[in-house]
Amino acid sequence: MRLAGKTALITGAARGIGLEFACAYIAEGARVALADVNASALQAAAEALGPQALPLVMDVTRQDSIDAGFARAVQAMGRLDILVNNAALFSAAPLAEITRADYERLFAVNVAGTLFCMQAAARVMIPQGAGTIINMASQAGRRGEGLVAVYCATKAAVISLTQSAGLNLIAHGINVNAIAPGVVDGDHWDGVDAFFAKYEGKPLGQKKQEVGAAVPFGRMGTAADLTGMAIFLATDEAKYIVAQCFGVDGGNWMA
Repeated sequence: MRLAGKTALITGAARGIGLEFACAYIAEGARVALADVNASALQAAAEALGPQALPLVMDVTRQDSIDAGFARAVQAMGRLDILVNNAALFSAAPLAEITRADYERLFAVNVAGTLFCMQAAARVMIPQGAGTIINMASQAGRRGEGLVAVYCATKAAVISLTQSAGLNLIAHGINVNAIAPGVVDGDHWDGVDAFFAKYEGKPLGQKKQEVGAAVPFGRMGTAADLTGMAIFLATDEAKYIVAQCFGVDGGNWMA
């Protein structure tokens, strides 16, 4: 019960890592607002988690939706102690085939969504004099990848935003840090695998096997592998940690 009495808002919480974090936070005693653009999946997730979960249909690419979502969360829960910026999109293509539409779509969710959700949280947390913001970065934000230029750039931006926001907001008692997962298994990997099958000429499933075998730990990560860090950064034990990005990746990247 390390998060007993705390409240959290998690974006992209209807499935995958966001849903796993919500389960972990509730198990640790928190009340959690689940924010997602997928209304049906969101409702199913909230029903599965029980009364400590509050479903919020929210589109992180729209300021009015962000503002309304945060207002409803604070109204329902009384305050906001933790924000997890998890909503994100992935895409892959050779540089010569990247489209402006794809670029704008990924930056709208991964970068602008993170920035303006941080802003909304900060406006709630500054009067409180305390709060925690956790941004989901990626090992892809620490290096380039030949077919993943736009996604890598968005996650590099998330790491940079974490550093700047962390330095700005700690004066108000708000800790901002990031988690950088490596390759994480889940439903989304069907789409990731399809991109590499298309551009590298590999059978479906081969890329997934290759990246899993290349992890020093010996396998791909899971959403559950990330929950320990997500819980720790949300506790008072992490109060002196400011503007850092933590790799939870089975040894794929050594910072």
